[in-house]
Amino acid sequence: MALKLYVDRMSQPSRAILTFCKVNGIDFEEVKIQLAKGQNFSPEYAEVNPMKQVPALVHGDFKLFESHAILIYLASAFSGVADHWYPADLQKRAKIHSVLDWHHSNLRRGSATYIFNSLIALAFGLPLNLEKAAEGEKILIASLAKIESFWLQDDGPFLLGNSQPSIADLSLVCEVMQLEVVETKDRDRILGPHKRILKWVEDTKNAAAPHFEEIHSIMSPAKDALLNLKSMAAKKEAESPGKLA
Repeated sequence: MALKLYVDRMSQPSRAILTFCKVNGIDFEEVKIQLAKGQNFSPEYAEVNPMKQVPALVHGDFKLFESHAILIYLASAFSGVADHWYPADLQKRAKIHSVLDWHHSNLRRGSATYIFNSLIALAFGLPLNLEKAAEGEKILIASLAKIESFWLQDDGPFLLGNSQPSIADLSLVCEVMQLEVVETKDRDRILGPHKRILKWVEDTKNAAAPHFEEIHSIMSPAKDALLNLKSMAAKKEAESPGKLA
């Protein structure tokens, strides 16, 4: 059966799924859905994912959305996927599920709220909301502290003390990588204190090499484009009527 992945590489969950497939030799067709152009709201895409978000999967006549569900499906449906990504042991699987469930309401909520409202909103033609960004940053910083103090353990370099990465490592590291688009001083301010997280990110990149870097090659040009939009917005605001010279 043909596998189609509907993704936007600026989407953290999309990058996790693309990286997982490439690392594990899973053949797929990448269908690009550009969120900033509103392509996810087309009637055609609504047939694939009624929630109108990315990523989404079509495998034969089977359709699936939500990135964690997709990662679990891919790890289970395709032969040749190494056991460490999604172990057969039920207790180990349950532990991975606990990380993934925590991710959505903590790290992802903080990261997405902070980065969208401090920068990415401009790509959608929306104004920045620094109050919302500050709320998101607070959640993000607390989430990073929890990863460092709890989810990363002394037994091994990956989450839950594992010696090899799981789908949880890939999902969360792709979330952390979204910070690569913000100004360097802000990225360093947020991530700099977390040496264990920085090492974990590098360990996960290496475990998924060379595909991780290829999938994330979009980040540098995206950063340049977004910071240019931010500079233009600041200049426009400074020049608007009513502003003091």
